[in-house]
This record gives sequence, C-alpha cells and structure tokens, in this order.
Amino acid sequence: MVTGAGTRVWVDAGSGTLAQLQRYVRLDGLDAIWISHLHADHSADLLTAYYAALYADIRLPAPIPLYAPPGTADRLAHFLTNTSTRSPVESAFAVHELYDGHRARVGSLTLTSRAVAHGMPAFAVRVDGAGGSLVYSGDTAPCPGLTGLAEGCDVLLCEAESDRPPTDGEPVHHTPEQAGATARAAGAGRLIVTHVGHALTPWQALTRAATRFEGPVDWAAPGAVFPIG
Repeated sequence: MVTGAGTRVWVDAGSGTLAQLQRYVRLDGLDAIWISHLHADHSADLLTAYYAALYADIRLPAPIPLYAPPGTADRLAHFLTNTSTRSPVESAFAVHELYDGHRARVGSLTLTSRAVAHGMPAFAVRVDGAGGSLVYSGDTAPCPGLTGLAEGCDVLLCEAESDRPPTDGEPVHHTPEQAGATARAAGAGRLIVTHVGHALTPWQALTRAATRFEGPVDWAAPGAVFPIG
C-alpha cells in the first residue's frame, strides 16, 4: 500500500495481500486500487475484495476506483459469474483501464502508468505526492518505459525475479544486477528490490543489485514500511 497525506492506494493485489492490507485499512478506507498486470500473484485478491466489498460488514460510499490493464472487468466477471446473469463487478469497482502514459489524480497523489515488458499487457506506476516520488516496476524486463518513468524518483521499488537472463526467448523479469542498473540509469535516490525469485535469497538480491547501484539498496520484506522523500 502507498499512502500520502491521508490518501491510501492498494498497489497490486496478489494472494494474501488483502489480509495484510486490513492490518492498516479497511476496504472502505481505500481511495483506489492499482494493478500492474493480471497474473494471479498480482491480482488474485481482487476476487476476495469483490465479495468483501459487496457482502461483508462494510458499506462502500461508491465503487472503489480500480486502475488496471484492459479487460480486467470482464476477466473478473468471467470468473465470478455462476449464472446467466453477469456478476456486478462494477458495483464493487469503478474500473479505469490503463494505457501507456495514463495519469490519474487520487486524493493527494498523482499516479502515472507506463507500459513495460512482461510478455502481456503490464504496467509500472509512478506515485508523486508532496513528500516525494515512488516508482514501482510491476513485473518487467529492463525497458525504456520503466527507466523513463523512474527518472529522478526518490525510490525505485523494482522486481528482481531472475537469477540470470534467459538463454532463449524474450526476458520478462529483472535480475538483481539489472535492477541496480535500472536504478542507476534513472538516477533514483534509493532502490528497494522486491519479487525476489526462488533461486535467490534476499541477501543475494541486495548484494548483487548493489554492484550496479551506488545508492542505498533495501529489500521489501513482508510488513516493512519505507518513508519516501
């Protein structure tokens, strides 16, 4: 979750994240949800959030703004619909489809999205507020869209899934070294590695990223809180 001056945005809704989110805010306390792409490890808890929004002991004043890749509403409805009547996804979420360069003002925060390289519709986001700027890579190989979006940011939260680049096919993730190189090329003030792959330990990801980036490098451990700016 990203917060700033009272604004709260749930960024990516992978399995288990809703339970963690509720340690800090209820669904009816969110200002928006932002989804990078529709792989389950980034979006599965939207299904649980749908049921919670409509049937739990909360009363939404309006559907929650949901910024997500094209086709998200239909994908959710296809999964949730059990009869001939389409599930009312739009009763829970006000869906806004992302595109390259999409920009939205959410409370005190500005969210700018850029298309990135993940072999499917996928986006990174820059969150700008009075306290500073955060860029989240989502899942992506190194690409100009991410580097340009992250230019001069205070913090780059970048995935480091791959132990090494693939020997065949197009890359769809960063290695730790590539995460460091992206942070350096963008002139980021700080790098936080996330989505560390199973072939790596967090310590390996940190130390390898630091060989390409001279600024502070951290790992997004579960439950960690990072001030921006």
